[in-house]
Amino acid sequence: MRLFLFLIWICVGLPAHAASAADATDRRIAVTIDDLPWARLDGITPPDLQARHERLIAALKQAAVPGVGFVNENKLEVDGKVDPRRLAMLEDWLDAGYELGNHTYSHADINEVGVDAFEKEILDGERQLRPLLAERGQAPRWFRHPYLRAGRTAEEKANVASFLQAHGYRIAPVTVDNGEWVWAFAYANVMNAQPDSPEREDLLSRLRLGYVPYMLNKLDYYEAQSIQLLGYALPQVWLMHANELNADCFATLIEATRRRGYRFVGLEEALRDPAYAHADGYEGRYGPSWLHRWAMAEKKPKEFYAGEPAVPKWVMDLADVDSE
Repeated sequence: MRLFLFLIWICVGLPAHAASAADATDRRIAVTIDDLPWARLDGITPPDLQARHERLIAALKQAAVPGVGFVNENKLEVDGKVDPRRLAMLEDWLDAGYELGNHTYSHADINEVGVDAFEKEILDGERQLRPLLAERGQAPRWFRHPYLRAGRTAEEKANVASFLQAHGYRIAPVTVDNGEWVWAFAYANVMNAQPDSPEREDLLSRLRLGYVPYMLNKLDYYEAQSIQLLGYALPQVWLMHANELNADCFATLIEATRRRGYRFVGLEEALRDPAYAHADGYEGRYGPSWLHRWAMAEKKPKEFYAGEPAVPKWVMDLADVDSE
């Protein structure tokens, strides 16, 4: 891309300082990973889960970027009791340098359970997390809404926000939203359902090769949205999940993002940007990117949102889902 832009600058005769200014864009991004200790647990044997978890932790360490992992505490349980092996997985995240945040106890949808039950989900989502962090002199301070759904009305949103603030939490927004979970469903489906064969390995390889460019295209899209809306490249907040696909691709994705000119920062640094004080601008059943919420607050026309990269149909088919 940079070579392409350089050739354009030469062809159109733009001054050298224009190229330098473009290269000097301050691209920063914070990594957040949801659904710890593991996004999809059904049908995975304990040895397989441990092996996949260890691959993901190794990838996190290889990538060496700061980040926050968001925990669903019901995924620490087996038959209603906390499994020490799964609780130890959270220790591994902390040892890898990640913060841990609250993602509710059971990945509850506020639109389905209502505010009172949702607030209980928040408290139940810190039963193990709070004492675990206290052992390291920490406390949970980040909260991520499941599905990025914050409430259908301004009153619901305000009530939950006040509850979170009273319990020491900050809401962790997302600007780079994506269909990473669809790619991950497809990858896990192939990995779990198909017998080991050259065809299976070819399909997994095809998914890995397609995933990284898709994620980079999403990043490019939201950078362009930021510049169009705010006039500059916002420090982004990236959404991913704890899954098999990232266990195998995370380090590659991070390196490719670095080659795009991004540097990785903590969530707190990213949120210091004044844009994050903008009004959310959205009440409803869905969970769009905060960039799009801000655009809604400014009543941007439909055309503003055009051009977002979509998950290819062949990946949707493998994931067995109808939409992102």
